[in-house]
Amino acid sequence: MTTRMGSAFVPVSDASAAASWYTDFLGLRTVSVEDHAAVLTDEADRTVTLLAPSSGIAAKPGLDWATCTYVVSDIDQHHAESVRRGLAPSAVEGTATVCRFFTVRDLDGNMMLIVDQ
Repeated sequence: MTTRMGSAFVPVSDASAAASWYTDFLGLRTVSVEDHAAVLTDEADRTVTLLAPSSGIAAKPGLDWATCTYVVSDIDQHHAESVRRGLAPSAVEGTATVCRFFTVRDLDGNMMLIVDQ
């Protein structure tokens, strides 16, 4: 028996706008965009689904906790880009031997956890 993780879900106010933002900021690939949801994927076909209010979910945008981690190849570069965009990221914390990370909020104020591994 094997288990495979499915999609992480993030509540957003506008699926299309959020898909564009996540694609631009994280380099994810857009699989589909509809009024109620957008599905994005990475190079390993792991997905995140951005759910708009018309999807019927009860969660409101602006989560104070991260629904998943986003692993980036250069955490310092991503942190600098977050600063450049005026996103007010937290400081990069952790260690290279375990994990380096920072938090930042997306377009709708949802907490994101950016990690290097």
